[in-house]
Amino acid sequence: MLLKIFFTFFKIGAFTIGGAYAMIPLIKREVCQKNNWLTEDEFWDGLSAAQSCPGPIAINLSIYIGYHLAKGKGMAIAVLATILPSFIIILIIAMLFQQFAEITLVQKAFHSLRPAVVALIAVPLIQMSRQSGLTLSNFWFPLSVAILVGFFRISPVYLILITIAFAVYQGLKKQKL
Repeated sequence: MLLKIFFTFFKIGAFTIGGAYAMIPLIKREVCQKNNWLTEDEFWDGLSAAQSCPGPIAINLSIYIGYHLAKGKGMAIAVLATILPSFIIILIIAMLFQQFAEITLVQKAFHSLRPAVVALIAVPLIQMSRQSGLTLSNFWFPLSVAILVGFFRISPVYLILITIAFAVYQGLKKQKL
């Protein structure tokens, strides 16, 4: 089982370009559909937990899944396998970057990856919005947050604290009724 965990997460780490959000569809497919290690609900719970903890989401999700499968050893193997490909690739790029950075073809290759990365990030965003019950009637809230963070440069920390305070207020208000 540990070997299967290693190769699954190594593949995820090696073949995902664009960061953690781009990894989510691949992780979900590998963990829920291909290997049947988690149900979709367990996966979304793990993703929520991973986003709630400090640190990279992909590592946090690897911790959750690895621990779910094989406790401490599974967790360690999943994390190692997730970061190892990036470490190796970055090490190779760092050694070769000076030689190839000015080549037009290399610059175009990196530039052409940008739209693909945007698409890979959009897929989990759409899946998460469906899973969270986002509708036309409550779409205003995430849109408002995106505008406040993206255009007005308001720190997400403040928005999270305001949201928590509002939820507590609503809860207390309902208790009084």
